[in-house]
Amino acid sequence: MKVTHDESTFTLTGKIWSATYPLEELPKWLAFYRGRKARFPKAGNSYDATIAALEQLERSLAAKR
Repeated sequence: MKVTHDESTFTLTGKIWSATYPLEELPKWLAFYRGRKARFPKAGNSYDATIAALEQLERSLAAKR
C-alpha cells in the first residue's frame, strides 16, 4: 500500500485501486480500517498495510506541526 499527500489531500494506492481523500478525513479512514480489521478477523492481515501506511502519514503530518 502506498500513501502520498499534498497540502489538502492524501491518496491511497493499492495493487488495483486508488482513492483520494481530504487530509481532514485521515482520522476517519484510519478508524474505518482499524474497525474493519477488528470486525473481520478472518480477513487476516489484509488491512495491515493500509493501516500502517495511514499511521505513517499521521506521524509524518504530526511531526510537521
